[in-house]
Amino acid sequence: MISSLLPNHLLANRKRLALSQEEVAFLLGTQSGTKVCRYERFLREPNLETILAYEAIFQKPASELFAGLYQKVEQDVAARARVLALKAEDQKAGQQTSRKRHTLAVIAAKQNNQSTKTT
Repeated sequence: MISSLLPNHLLANRKRLALSQEEVAFLLGTQSGTKVCRYERFLREPNLETILAYEAIFQKPASELFAGLYQKVEQDVAARARVLALKAEDQKAGQQTSRKRHTLAVIAAKQNNQSTKTT
């Protein structure tokens, strides 16, 4: 279940387009607006197909529609990238290792950027 600390922007986008929950449900390919209500209230986490459908409906990237969830995932990935970066320090120097270290540093920097934004 998604915490209320992880906002999504489904309700605002639905209202912006003047669509009812039932109409969005139909566009999503589901039977009733109940699921849409649950998604909007963070009571249910949509699967990938539903997330992509929301992106198609609202013409906004999923990372924007599900900003809170995206931020949490981004921070988790950044933390794991830092662990991999530490392991990469022990690897033999070479072109691939250099690219890998750079990639991991860029991903890990997201965590540092988020930490400074929240303080």
